[in-house]
Amino acid sequence: MDLPTPLSIVLIVAGIWTLIVWPPFLRRVFKDPRSRDENGAATRFLKVHFMLVSTSMILGAATLVIGIRTLVA
Repeated sequence: MDLPTPLSIVLIVAGIWTLIVWPPFLRRVFKDPRSRDENGAATRFLKVHFMLVSTSMILGAATLVIGIRTLVA
């Protein structure tokens, strides 16, 4: 794949940013009292945020890989 160097760098930075920003957010969600009900079971709040973070991190990792591959190629 042929992509200009500045665009490859943007993809790399976006991928790194995503992988840095989302994990602390997920840690805060796990500590949030809305994440568990009175029996300790996961609530919809936790499930939705977990899926949001998981999807974002997968896309961030893919963006990082694409950026690196276009920069190296």
